[in-house]
Amino acid sequence: MKIFNTMTRQKEEFVPVDKNEVKIYACGPTVYNYIHIGNARPLCVFDVLRRYLEYRGMNVKFVQNFTDVDDKIIKRANEEGISFEEVSKKYIEEFWTDAHGLNFKDATVHPKATENIDEIIEIIKTLEDKGYAYAVDGDVYFRTLKFKEYGKLSHQPIEDLQSGARIAVGEKKEDPLDFALWKAAKEGEPYWDSPWGKGRPGWHIECSAMNRRYLGKTIDIHCGGQDLIFPHHENEIAQSECANGCTFSKYWMHNGYINVDNVKMSKSLGNFKTVREIANVYGYEVIRYFLISSHYRSPINYSLDIIEQCQSALDRLYTCRESLDFALKNAKDVEDDTDLINQLNSRREQFITAMDDDLNTADGLAAIFDLVKDINTKILDKEVSKNVCQTACTVFDELCDVLGILYNRKSNDIDSEIESLIEQRQQARANKDWATADKIRDDLKARGIILKDTPQGVTWTKE
Repeated sequence: MKIFNTMTRQKEEFVPVDKNEVKIYACGPTVYNYIHIGNARPLCVFDVLRRYLEYRGMNVKFVQNFTDVDDKIIKRANEEGISFEEVSKKYIEEFWTDAHGLNFKDATVHPKATENIDEIIEIIKTLEDKGYAYAVDGDVYFRTLKFKEYGKLSHQPIEDLQSGARIAVGEKKEDPLDFALWKAAKEGEPYWDSPWGKGRPGWHIECSAMNRRYLGKTIDIHCGGQDLIFPHHENEIAQSECANGCTFSKYWMHNGYINVDNVKMSKSLGNFKTVREIANVYGYEVIRYFLISSHYRSPINYSLDIIEQCQSALDRLYTCRESLDFALKNAKDVEDDTDLINQLNSRREQFITAMDDDLNTADGLAAIFDLVKDINTKILDKEVSKNVCQTACTVFDELCDVLGILYNRKSNDIDSEIESLIEQRQQARANKDWATADKIRDDLKARGIILKDTPQGVTWTKE
């Protein structure tokens, strides 16, 4: 498999540090609000990455954090007159509602910043001992210019970074590029005791601490949204490599931005969409499909038209899979078509080729729709063996599971009442009782059940 590494700006063969375990860290949400589709894109994309590596037989340790103490969380707590713990607890619970709705597989570990204060303090002390950090009135800053490789991830010359850096009111930094590792507590803010006094961690240091605690000093893949490249991931590299004395992450993967009606999504523009508000209208699965339907590094555009196109695509997949269940149930005792079985299995190889090319989910979906075409034209309404149908089911389910789609399929057991009515209709037709047969069909249609007569028997779908 080849991965586009943000660090080198080229595709590289993926070779894990430890062949027995792939270590992946994905930056999680700051929990002060419902997640929006910008948060959901890396959630779904890197869930697919994890699923695919596991599909290819790799053992994956996947860590995604929660930032559960932060300026935004404290601000929300003060506005609502509750504690920051209550705010973070509420929105972690809301996160799980949305994440599970999107069929996100729980990470191996979901650590919280507040659970790792000791590890954070230990790294800051190490940086201070090595001369990379300094304390001023309870704040601790990182000496950015002391790390000579600063800017290597974002590929920005240090001169350009310096020209845009500023020292905010109240900060006592040696250099505008220096960033906070520890913040002295202000009146009414949460705090923890530390060698520098009461305070709380800066944003960047928490990920370095959790990476090291749960994955070790060098990991395989660090991933997140494109907006995190600078300064968050750049600062993580500086902290971690200076503290640990080794490479922080071998590969860096970043997904592209989301536009809304062709305008970049931004809270300042008021055009951001929460996952919850879209799901309340369209359901969660169409959101997941939308987010993986383009290559992860490409910008994508959200609009109602595109969401409806994604829903139509999902409907086509569901219809095919349900028809395939029916074909399997009613398959004849005929000779296997070896060429057709080979063609169905070739779609698996087509899918793997696409996904091995920097997680190309767009081409992966194309392989699934080529499989759908094979099924529609060469299996449904044909006399084929049970083995052919089972092969199609197996390949179809494998590939959809890697992408995490088609997770709302109805039970394989047809609803007993509907099955009974269909049998009554068939008997009425055999008795040439057309009035009864038509009434059963019309009654089912009124309930949203559409019948289709095929050479193998009657199939049904829900409107």
